[in-house]
Amino acid sequence: MSTINPNGKEIISVSTELAGKTLTLEVNRVGFRTTASVLVKYGDTVVLGTAMVGSKPVVLDYFPLSIDYEEKFYAAGKISGSRFIKREGRPSDEAILIGRLIDRPIRPLFPKGYRQEVQVVASVLSMDPNFRPDSVAMIAASTALMLTGTPFDGPVAGLRVGRVNGEFKAFLTPEEREQSDLDLVVAGIESGITMVEAGANEVSEDVIADGLAWAFEQYQPAIQLQKELVAKIAPEPQEYELVLPNEDIQAQANEWTEGKLGEALHRPYPERNELVNNLRWEYHQAMSDKIGEDEYQSLRDEYDEAFTKALHEDVRKHIVESGTRPDGRKLDEIRPLSSEVGILPRAHGSSLFTRGVTQGLNIVTLAPLSYAQMVDTMEQNDYERRYMHHYNAPGYTVGEVRRLGSPGRREIGHGYLAERALIPVLPSEEEFPYAIRSVTEIMSQNGSTSMAATCSSCLALMDAGVPIKRPVSGIAMGLMMDGDTPYVLSDIADAEDFAGDMDFKVTGTEKGITAMQMDMKVHGLPVSILRQAIEGAKPGRAHILQHMLTTLAAPKPTLSPYAPRIEKIKINPDKIGAVIGKGGEVINKITKETGAEIDIKDDGLITVAAADTAKIEKALDWIRGLTEEPEVGKIYEGTVVSIKEFGAFVNILPGIDGMVHISKLSNERVEKVEDVLHEGQVVKVKLTGIDERGRLSLSIKDVE
Repeated sequence: MSTINPNGKEIISVSTELAGKTLTLEVNRVGFRTTASVLVKYGDTVVLGTAMVGSKPVVLDYFPLSIDYEEKFYAAGKISGSRFIKREGRPSDEAILIGRLIDRPIRPLFPKGYRQEVQVVASVLSMDPNFRPDSVAMIAASTALMLTGTPFDGPVAGLRVGRVNGEFKAFLTPEEREQSDLDLVVAGIESGITMVEAGANEVSEDVIADGLAWAFEQYQPAIQLQKELVAKIAPEPQEYELVLPNEDIQAQANEWTEGKLGEALHRPYPERNELVNNLRWEYHQAMSDKIGEDEYQSLRDEYDEAFTKALHEDVRKHIVESGTRPDGRKLDEIRPLSSEVGILPRAHGSSLFTRGVTQGLNIVTLAPLSYAQMVDTMEQNDYERRYMHHYNAPGYTVGEVRRLGSPGRREIGHGYLAERALIPVLPSEEEFPYAIRSVTEIMSQNGSTSMAATCSSCLALMDAGVPIKRPVSGIAMGLMMDGDTPYVLSDIADAEDFAGDMDFKVTGTEKGITAMQMDMKVHGLPVSILRQAIEGAKPGRAHILQHMLTTLAAPKPTLSPYAPRIEKIKINPDKIGAVIGKGGEVINKITKETGAEIDIKDDGLITVAAADTAKIEKALDWIRGLTEEPEVGKIYEGTVVSIKEFGAFVNILPGIDGMVHISKLSNERVEKVEDVLHEGQVVKVKLTGIDERGRLSLSIKDVE
């Protein structure tokens, strides 16, 4: 029986099975004023996908598409943990990253020259705590776009895949995610994959490629379900005009650039960039002189786009026909590398990594664990982010005048990729009880600054003395398709990125991959080609790693003299209360009298930080005295607290007394306890036993 909404429209829903649960798409229940909206249900997760499309093209030289992912704390039955702000505000880094995940497979599926404003919002209304909702949100965004009638070459679907005990699985529980050695997001259309992002615990290239193949097969039901819904709704196709270069203008650009591109521009960067810029100005002047300055001003953008297209086609032509890249390199050739460490004297760790014209300066700062970032998200309970990588790339790094501001989606995404690359090799808190902030200041850009950030942050961590398991390097790769033939390029620069069909970044150690990101500009690629591309990145990544090892082969054995000194102690969690005291009285007293900074974890790990070791030792001794467990065979210095006919009770630890029987007072016969002991006397005793009731037997005569 169908249901009619208040506006007289039938509420339509379709369902299918996806990875073991029912996936349902429903329209006409909410969002009456949107261009299109859909409710997507999967388990207890409900996501609203909305799409708004402008009626007329805007005067811009780019496609004005925005895709956002909205976290709603009520979806998980939570109120924000912030003391002062309870309303959802600026998107969290996690929400921005998921928004990028959804955007990247969708954006290339619109035709070039499409200029209508499009806004897509995926809002999580209800969240099943057993799995992350990002894949459901991607399906919601794609479905909403499919129902708008825009020239969107979807539908798109995606899955977040893990590997537990060697088996691939989607929609992992939090417990399964902890056990998984892979966190792989794969998205695409019916015929191929359009986006990949991965974090991994040093897995092989084959594992990643097999995961792509598995995910591609598994998300197909979500593709077919969207098609079924579109067939039922039959949205009216939107009328639109593409803003494309005039064919006559393109012909003029091709004619003018004939013989001026190709080998004439085969120069190293930045010399090539300067030649291209000069050639572009000559072209504009020549075209202006040809048709008249006044008329040319109104057509200048079209002429400029035609020149850029001719430049890109020339790049592709020489790569396919002669295997020569814009700067004269072979397809698998890496640009010149240079790196150094310890260049900032007061920083705890620093490095400068240069690859061609791309350069990243990284600075590592160490602090007590209490400086870890508290992260409050919709998806889970608050957690601490102990390792933080931040990425900055101002306008001067690309030779532009640009206003400084807060980091954008690109900066957050690049920083996260570099952060993810190093997390698998970081020491545990027990091994290295520090919060770590790594900041990459990009100095110059011409191709994959995120990989420069990865390499420079690795070197700076080792310079800081962080005992990472193994060094990590990263490389940016490109791919161009000539028919069915792929051309894989190592260490791509900007010109190859702009002219190519795919760019992807791979990071890892000598043992395996730690992170990866793939973005396709073509409408999907088969797994076989992606497998070839992933394998092609391995030699280049190894080459860069070998260079890094010549600069610094292993973490430095000592910390910078300016880094805080931190020691740790593990106590019984039941003893935490004794260290904190009523209302924090005890820990505040320790901190005040020793000058040390103390951080306590729920599992009983206590870290003590101070400028000098004397303060640390004083605080540690105090904590040991409060928390130490009695140890049979150990000698203690204790205080006699009471005397009985049969012996004396001695306090050996805070709140812990034991009894010295009269026969254990001396090697000689003792008639009365008072003959050898008195209350308040300090004596050395040996713990000789603990009975089943927890009573302690002490001996004075066995101390010797």
